[in-house]
Amino acid sequence: MEDWKMKLKAIPQCAQCRVKNKICTREDGHGPDFCPTINLDGVIKESLLEYKRPEIKEFALYATIQEGECYANRDQQHPYVMYPVKTRIQETIEFANKLDFKRLGIAFCGGLRNEARILSDILQDQGFDVASVICMVGRTSKEFLGIKEDQKVNIGKFESMCNPVTQAKILNAANTDFNIVFGLCVGHDSLFMRYSRALCTTLVVKDRVTGHNPLAALNLHSSYYRRLKREEFGKGGRIKVTVKADRTQKREEVN
Repeated sequence: MEDWKMKLKAIPQCAQCRVKNKICTREDGHGPDFCPTINLDGVIKESLLEYKRPEIKEFALYATIQEGECYANRDQQHPYVMYPVKTRIQETIEFANKLDFKRLGIAFCGGLRNEARILSDILQDQGFDVASVICMVGRTSKEFLGIKEDQKVNIGKFESMCNPVTQAKILNAANTDFNIVFGLCVGHDSLFMRYSRALCTTLVVKDRVTGHNPLAALNLHSSYYRRLKREEFGKGGRIKVTVKADRTQKREEVN
C-alpha cells in the first residue's frame, strides 16, 4: 500500500465542499477537513512529476489551451462572463489537430450506428483517417461470458456480446492516434479505455432513458427522478413493466 494511503486523514469529497473561497483556486483560500489540496500535498507533488514526461506535458498543455479557446471575448470583459462557443465535436477536432493526430478511432455502440456514421463522415471531411469498430465486432455469443438465457435482451435469440477488449485491440492494430468512446455501455467503456493503447476521449455516454444525456436525471433529481435518492437500487435486476389500458376512457376526436 502506498504511503499516502496510510496517512489519509479523510477520503476526498470535493463534491461536498461548501467553501466559497476554495484553496484549490485561491492562494488565500480555505478547505474543509476532507480537502485533498490540504491533506494530500505529497500525492499532488508526486503526480506533477508525471508532467515532466514530454508526451504527457504536451497532451495536457494542448488540452488546457483548448479549454480556454472554447470561450469568446476573454480579453474584452472584466470581470469575465463566460461565453461558450464550441461544441464537444468541434473541440475534439481542434484538439486532435493541435496534436497533429492523423488517424482517429471510434469505438461505438451498435445502437448508435447511425450517429457513428455521421461522426465518421464529419471527421473524414475534416481531413482525418477514421477507423471505427462496433461493439458487437467478432460476433461472439454472450454465452462466452456465462450469460444465461434470461439475462439476454432478446430472450431465446442469439446475441453478440459487447466486446470492448476486441474493439480496443482492433484500433490498436489500426495504429490510431486518438480514440473516441461513443456510447458504450457502463463497464464496457471502462474495459475499452483500459485496453486502448491510444489515449481516449468520451464524446457520447449511454443513457437509454434520457437520450444519452445523464445530466437530465440529475437536473430533475428533486422532481421526476426523486427515486434516485429514495430507492435502494442495490445490484439491480430485471424490471417488468405492465401497461393496462383504461377502457373506460373515451377518445376525444378533434375536428
